[in-house]
Amino acid sequence: MRTKRKVAVLAAAAALVAALLAIPGGPARADLFNPRQDWLRAATAGLFLHWGERTSPAQTNCTTWENDVNNAGWDANFWVQEAKKLHTQYIVLAAFHSRLGYARAWPSKIPGTCSTKRDYLGELLTAAHNGGLRLILYMTDDPSHHAENGFEYFNSSAFSKFAGHTVDLSTRDGFGEFSYDNFQEVMDNYPTLDGFWIDNLNAYWNSHNLWDQVRTKRPNMLLSNNNEDTPAFDTVDHEQKTGMTPSYDMPQAIWTSPPRLTEADYKLPSSGAWWFDGSNSTVDRKLNIGRFVTNAGSSIKSLMDEQAMQGGKFPSNQADYNNFFNGYMNQIWESIGGTDGGGYGKGGLKPGSFGNGAYGVTTVSRADPTLNYVHVLDKPTSGSSITVRDNGYQVTRVTDLRTGATRNFTQAAGSITISGITTWDPFDTVLKVETSGRVGIYPKGTVSASASVSASGHPAAALVDGDDATYWDNNATLPATVTLDLGSARKVAYLGVNQTEWSVAYNRSSSEQPARIRDYSVAVSSDGSSFSTVKSGTMPDNRGVQFIDLNVASARFVRLTISSTWAASSDSKHFKKERINDIYVASDYPGGSVTPPPNRFEAESATLSQAAVATNHSGFSGTGFVDYTNVAGGFVQWSVNAAAAGGATLTIRFANGSTAARPMDISVNGGAATSVSFPVTGSWDTWQTVTVPATLVAGSNTVRATATGAAGGPNVDWLEIS
Repeated sequence: MRTKRKVAVLAAAAALVAALLAIPGGPARADLFNPRQDWLRAATAGLFLHWGERTSPAQTNCTTWENDVNNAGWDANFWVQEAKKLHTQYIVLAAFHSRLGYARAWPSKIPGTCSTKRDYLGELLTAAHNGGLRLILYMTDDPSHHAENGFEYFNSSAFSKFAGHTVDLSTRDGFGEFSYDNFQEVMDNYPTLDGFWIDNLNAYWNSHNLWDQVRTKRPNMLLSNNNEDTPAFDTVDHEQKTGMTPSYDMPQAIWTSPPRLTEADYKLPSSGAWWFDGSNSTVDRKLNIGRFVTNAGSSIKSLMDEQAMQGGKFPSNQADYNNFFNGYMNQIWESIGGTDGGGYGKGGLKPGSFGNGAYGVTTVSRADPTLNYVHVLDKPTSGSSITVRDNGYQVTRVTDLRTGATRNFTQAAGSITISGITTWDPFDTVLKVETSGRVGIYPKGTVSASASVSASGHPAAALVDGDDATYWDNNATLPATVTLDLGSARKVAYLGVNQTEWSVAYNRSSSEQPARIRDYSVAVSSDGSSFSTVKSGTMPDNRGVQFIDLNVASARFVRLTISSTWAASSDSKHFKKERINDIYVASDYPGGSVTPPPNRFEAESATLSQAAVATNHSGFSGTGFVDYTNVAGGFVQWSVNAAAAGGATLTIRFANGSTAARPMDISVNGGAATSVSFPVTGSWDTWQTVTVPATLVAGSNTVRATATGAAGGPNVDWLEIS
């Protein structure tokens, strides 16, 4: 991993980074989303293997090292097996590493450092792909350790002869040329390699357009960079952080904002080098399980480093941990694999403090966004209950994921209290929280936003566009106001605020804090000109969605004023700066009587023909949904009122668990029908929406959805008018 370097080296690297970030748009020009990233976005973790010529017992002769590796029984399939025990989906091989003798664990025609005759890289690539894993190759730009232990690992004369001109590999430019040639050779010889993991940057690479060449030659290869948010790269990696409270909560010091694809790499052993140095350090189970779960609860990939010995096996403490971790995660994997971090842009319950000393994270299923999991990593100091902010989810059932035992819960005023937990797991008590979805939140398109100030390209409209990749930026101006227009006077129970996670690089201090709201006030108005303050306070300096409870009976305009942020004046990167991905307005809290948005009309309250109200599938709102009879001609007909005549958008929520689309005719006031296809949603518990343009008259209207196929219509939950 990165080590302390001379001031001149640091200055050169900093200058290069500054030049890259000075490009118009800076890191924002990076591909936040690209199909080549899909597999890593779907992944949870990777295995980081530092293994090379200086793996203990360190060698200075390339042939001797290779012979010792072979004699020790190195087998690529063993690493794949261990990676699977750790529930990882990829491996990063760091052999060409500055502290490991710059050994290339593959045959190469390029002289200059150790290159093996046996193709360890090729064997591992085959084994990984056969095992359903991906393989990424580590490449360094750092020549400074070429003679660290008194032996010269570089052969500049041999490379100079190969290059046709004099090259000093011990210089950054010379080593940049050598490593550049190696990039090209690896791409040519291993076209199915899944990517490069780059430790820092080199000016030679940049001046020779290396990244453009990677994209042209191998467009499916990922590029990941260590500790620098470089526009050309798919991912940003954050090296092991310490000093957080709780100690496992590394995301407190993650400074790249979602949805940027982010890794956190850390050592599993508690001491020793990043590579096997002959020691057999302990592995702290609570710390490492906490890190793994907290990263998953923040949509960050865990890149876990283990110290493979010369023959590929691991020291006994690490081998024991792998076996333990495998069995432990098998019990709770559904709450981690295939999930997103809860309380951020993908929804989910609020992470952090769960009351009375309890602390943890939440995850939300990608396949079923109504399904949440609560991970209690630190149990309460006393008692048998926790309280979690519900983020608008109507909870229907809570169980212990390991045992299936039902847990009692109550839900009111925006929170769910889960009780009766008499046994706490020492590392992660996982509660499966089933819900019928989010309720009481005014839908996208019904609220607009304006602001007193906005940075170029980041307008207030981003606050209500439903896109977590966009954000409003206050242009480093405080105070700043954001005004939400609900379109008409409506009830306002609370605001949900998803701030951009824009934090510090290491654990926070009095002089360096995240860019988060501190002092704020909220005012409401019926006409947009005369405002009355209804709340003021200090927002917690915490990650994840934050809530402002208002309980206002009627208002059309809601204005949030940000007076200050948590960043100190000495922190020029964050001082007075604020970014918010989205703000949403809720009419009611889940639990008990919930008032739906005023433009929503439940199907179970409509007029039905050859259709019936049902409740045998999950995820519906209200008291049920409508199940069409399997014949053509059945319909659901809603009666709706429009304040004025004109164009409107009809949104119908439906589920289709069959194997074929189910068409329906949508008509308004008995007029000409629009034929709409309701596609397969994957299951009867998975809900989607379709939209249909329409024209309404002032006053009373009827909207009818008539099944036209022999299989009848899909299940229908509600109609919304906007």
